Amino acid sequence: MACGSPVRSRSRKPAALDAHAMDNLRFIRETMESATSFTAVPGWGGVLMGITALLATVVASRRPGLEWWLVTWVAEALGAFAVGAVAILRKARRAQTPVLSRPGRKFVLSLSPPIFAGAVLTVVVYRAGLAGLLPGIWLLLYGAGVVTGGAFSVRVVPMMGLCFMLTGAIALFCPAAWGNWFMAAGFGGLHLIFGIIIARRYGG
Repeated sequence: MACGSPVRSRSRKPAALDAHAMDNLRFIRETMESATSFTAVPGWGGVLMGITALLATVVASRRPGLEWWLVTWVAEALGAFAVGAVAILRKARRAQTPVLSRPGRKFVLSLSPPIFAGAVLTVVVYRAGLAGLLPGIWLLLYGAGVVTGGAFSVRVVPMMGLCFMLTGAIALFCPAAWGNWFMAAGFGGLHLIFGIIIARRYGG
Protein backbone atom coordinates (compact mmCIF):
# COMPACT_ATOMS: atom_id res chain seq x y z
CA MET A 1 0.00 0.00 0.00
CA ALA A 2 2.80 2.39 0.87
CA CYS A 3 4.56 2.05 -2.47
CA GLY A 4 1.50 2.96 -4.58
CA SER A 5 1.87 6.74 -4.33
CA PRO A 6 5.50 7.04 -5.61
CA VAL A 7 4.63 4.91 -8.63
CA ARG A 8 1.75 7.24 -9.56
CA SER A 9 3.92 10.36 -9.15
CA ARG A 10 6.63 8.87 -11.36
CA SER A 11 4.12 8.03 -14.07
CA ARG A 12 2.92 11.64 -14.18
CA LYS A 13 6.35 13.25 -14.67
CA PRO A 14 6.86 12.42 -18.39
CA ALA A 15 3.51 13.94 -19.30
CA ALA A 16 4.33 17.08 -17.36
CA LEU A 17 7.76 17.31 -19.00
CA ASP A 18 6.25 16.79 -22.46
CA ALA A 19 3.73 19.57 -21.90
CA HIS A 20 6.45 21.89 -20.63
CA ALA A 21 8.65 21.11 -23.63
CA MET A 22 5.76 21.75 -26.02
CA ASP A 23 5.08 25.10 -24.34
CA ASN A 24 8.73 26.05 -24.75
CA LEU A 25 8.76 25.05 -28.41
CA ARG A 26 5.56 27.01 -29.04
CA PHE A 27 7.05 30.08 -27.35
CA ILE A 28 10.27 29.79 -29.39
CA ARG A 29 8.32 29.38 -32.65
CA GLU A 30 6.08 32.38 -31.93
CA THR A 31 9.08 34.49 -30.92
CA MET A 32 10.96 33.64 -34.11
CA GLU A 33 7.85 34.30 -36.20
CA SER A 34 7.40 37.69 -34.57
CA ALA A 35 11.03 38.60 -35.20
CA THR A 36 10.88 37.88 -38.93
CA SER A 37 9.93 40.47 -41.53
CA PHE A 38 7.10 40.28 -44.02
CA THR A 39 9.17 39.80 -47.17
CA ALA A 40 6.31 39.09 -49.59
CA VAL A 41 5.96 42.77 -50.52
CA PRO A 42 6.04 42.51 -54.33
CA GLY A 43 8.69 44.36 -56.28
CA TRP A 44 7.58 43.53 -59.82
CA GLY A 45 3.99 43.87 -58.69
CA GLY A 46 4.83 47.40 -57.58
CA VAL A 47 6.37 48.09 -60.98
CA LEU A 48 3.17 46.94 -62.67
CA MET A 49 1.13 49.14 -60.31
CA GLY A 50 3.34 52.07 -61.31
CA ILE A 51 2.81 51.41 -65.01
CA THR A 52 -0.98 51.22 -64.64
CA ALA A 53 -0.92 54.47 -62.62
CA LEU A 54 0.94 56.23 -65.43
CA LEU A 55 -1.60 54.91 -67.90
CA ALA A 56 -4.38 56.18 -65.63
CA THR A 57 -2.73 59.60 -65.65
CA VAL A 58 -3.00 59.71 -69.44
CA VAL A 59 -6.58 58.44 -69.46
CA ALA A 60 -7.67 60.89 -66.75
CA SER A 61 -6.26 63.81 -68.73
CA ARG A 62 -7.99 62.85 -71.99
CA ARG A 63 -11.39 64.25 -71.03
CA PRO A 64 -12.29 67.32 -68.96
CA GLY A 65 -14.52 66.97 -65.96
CA LEU A 66 -14.10 65.92 -62.36
CA GLU A 67 -16.30 62.83 -62.66
CA TRP A 68 -14.17 61.31 -65.43
CA TRP A 69 -10.99 61.97 -63.44
CA LEU A 70 -12.45 60.48 -60.28
CA VAL A 71 -13.84 57.37 -61.96
CA THR A 72 -10.51 56.78 -63.71
CA TRP A 73 -8.49 56.91 -60.50
CA VAL A 74 -10.96 54.88 -58.46
CA ALA A 75 -10.83 52.19 -61.14
CA GLU A 76 -7.03 52.40 -61.07
CA ALA A 77 -7.02 52.01 -57.27
CA LEU A 78 -9.17 48.87 -57.47
CA GLY A 79 -7.02 47.44 -60.24
CA ALA A 80 -3.81 48.22 -58.34
CA PHE A 81 -5.22 46.51 -55.24
CA ALA A 82 -5.93 43.37 -57.27
CA VAL A 83 -2.45 43.45 -58.85
CA GLY A 84 -0.80 43.89 -55.44
CA ALA A 85 -2.80 41.08 -53.84
CA VAL A 86 -2.00 38.61 -56.63
CA ALA A 87 1.67 39.61 -56.62
CA ILE A 88 1.92 39.12 -52.84
CA LEU A 89 0.34 35.66 -53.08
CA ARG A 90 2.67 34.61 -55.90
CA LYS A 91 5.80 35.88 -54.16
CA ALA A 92 4.82 34.20 -50.89
CA ARG A 93 4.15 30.93 -52.73
CA ARG A 94 7.57 31.05 -54.42
CA ALA A 95 9.25 31.67 -51.07
CA GLN A 96 7.10 28.96 -49.44
CA THR A 97 6.05 31.34 -46.67
CA PRO A 98 2.45 31.77 -45.44
CA VAL A 99 0.92 35.13 -46.33
CA LEU A 100 -1.04 35.22 -43.08
CA SER A 101 1.94 34.64 -40.81
CA ARG A 102 2.18 36.94 -37.82
CA PRO A 103 4.28 39.57 -39.69
CA GLY A 104 1.90 39.29 -42.66
CA ARG A 105 -1.16 39.85 -40.48
CA LYS A 106 0.50 42.83 -38.82
CA PHE A 107 1.38 44.27 -42.23
CA VAL A 108 -2.21 43.99 -43.47
CA LEU A 109 -3.76 45.26 -40.24
CA SER A 110 -1.42 48.27 -40.21
CA LEU A 111 -2.00 49.12 -43.87
CA SER A 112 -5.79 48.76 -43.80
CA PRO A 113 -6.93 51.62 -41.49
CA PRO A 114 -5.35 54.46 -43.55
CA ILE A 115 -6.75 52.92 -46.74
CA PHE A 116 -10.22 52.75 -45.18
CA ALA A 117 -9.86 56.34 -43.97
CA GLY A 118 -8.93 57.39 -47.50
CA ALA A 119 -12.06 55.74 -48.92
CA VAL A 120 -14.31 57.49 -46.40
CA LEU A 121 -12.63 60.86 -46.90
CA THR A 122 -12.99 60.51 -50.67
CA VAL A 123 -16.77 60.51 -50.33
CA VAL A 124 -16.79 63.32 -47.75
CA VAL A 125 -14.37 65.59 -49.64
CA TYR A 126 -16.12 65.03 -52.97
CA ARG A 127 -19.53 65.87 -51.49
CA ALA A 128 -18.05 69.00 -49.91
CA GLY A 129 -16.84 70.21 -53.30
CA LEU A 130 -13.15 69.96 -52.33
CA ALA A 131 -12.09 67.26 -54.77
CA GLY A 132 -8.91 69.19 -55.53
CA LEU A 133 -7.59 67.94 -52.19
CA LEU A 134 -8.00 64.27 -53.12
CA PRO A 135 -4.55 63.66 -54.71
CA GLY A 136 -2.80 64.97 -51.61
CA ILE A 137 -5.09 63.04 -49.26
CA TRP A 138 -4.72 59.79 -51.18
CA LEU A 139 -0.94 60.04 -51.38
CA LEU A 140 -0.61 61.05 -47.74
CA LEU A 141 -2.83 58.29 -46.35
CA TYR A 142 -1.43 55.61 -48.65
CA GLY A 143 2.05 56.61 -47.55
CA ALA A 144 1.01 56.46 -43.89
CA GLY A 145 -0.32 52.95 -44.42
CA VAL A 146 2.88 51.85 -46.14
CA VAL A 147 4.98 53.32 -43.32
CA THR A 148 3.02 51.57 -40.57
CA GLY A 149 2.76 48.31 -42.48
CA GLY A 150 6.39 48.57 -43.53
CA ALA A 151 7.44 48.48 -39.89
CA PHE A 152 6.90 44.71 -40.20
CA SER A 153 8.61 44.42 -43.58
CA VAL A 154 11.99 45.15 -45.12
CA ARG A 155 13.59 48.55 -44.49
CA VAL A 156 12.94 50.00 -47.94
CA VAL A 157 9.14 49.71 -47.57
CA PRO A 158 8.69 52.37 -44.85
CA MET A 159 11.12 54.57 -46.79
CA MET A 160 8.78 54.31 -49.77
CA GLY A 161 5.88 55.25 -47.51
CA LEU A 162 7.67 58.35 -46.30
CA CYS A 163 8.23 59.43 -49.91
CA PHE A 164 4.52 59.01 -50.60
CA MET A 165 3.67 61.07 -47.51
CA LEU A 166 6.05 63.83 -48.57
CA THR A 167 4.58 63.90 -52.09
CA GLY A 168 1.06 64.06 -50.67
CA ALA A 169 1.94 66.84 -48.25
CA ILE A 170 3.41 68.93 -51.06
CA ALA A 171 0.37 68.26 -53.26
CA LEU A 172 -1.97 69.62 -50.59
CA PHE A 173 -0.26 73.01 -50.76
CA CYS A 174 -0.05 73.22 -54.56
CA PRO A 175 -2.69 74.24 -57.11
CA ALA A 176 -5.42 71.66 -57.66
CA ALA A 177 -4.63 71.67 -61.39
CA TRP A 178 -1.36 69.91 -60.60
CA GLY A 179 -3.12 67.00 -58.90
CA ASN A 180 -2.93 64.59 -61.82
CA TRP A 181 0.83 65.11 -62.10
CA PHE A 182 1.30 64.45 -58.40
CA MET A 183 -0.68 61.23 -58.83
CA ALA A 184 1.66 60.26 -61.68
CA ALA A 185 4.75 61.11 -59.62
CA GLY A 186 3.52 59.21 -56.56
CA PHE A 187 1.52 56.19 -57.64
CA GLY A 188 3.41 55.96 -60.91
CA GLY A 189 6.98 57.07 -60.33
CA LEU A 190 7.48 55.98 -56.71
CA HIS A 191 5.97 52.56 -57.34
CA LEU A 192 8.29 52.09 -60.31
CA ILE A 193 11.43 53.19 -58.45
CA PHE A 194 10.86 51.29 -55.23
CA GLY A 195 9.35 48.31 -57.04
CA ILE A 196 12.60 47.83 -58.96
CA ILE A 197 14.64 48.20 -55.75
CA ILE A 198 12.51 45.63 -53.91
CA ALA A 199 12.57 43.23 -56.86
CA ARG A 200 16.35 43.33 -57.16
CA ARG A 201 17.20 43.21 -53.46
CA TYR A 202 14.44 41.03 -52.07
CA GLY A 203 13.67 38.38 -54.62
CA GLY A 204 11.08 39.75 -57.00
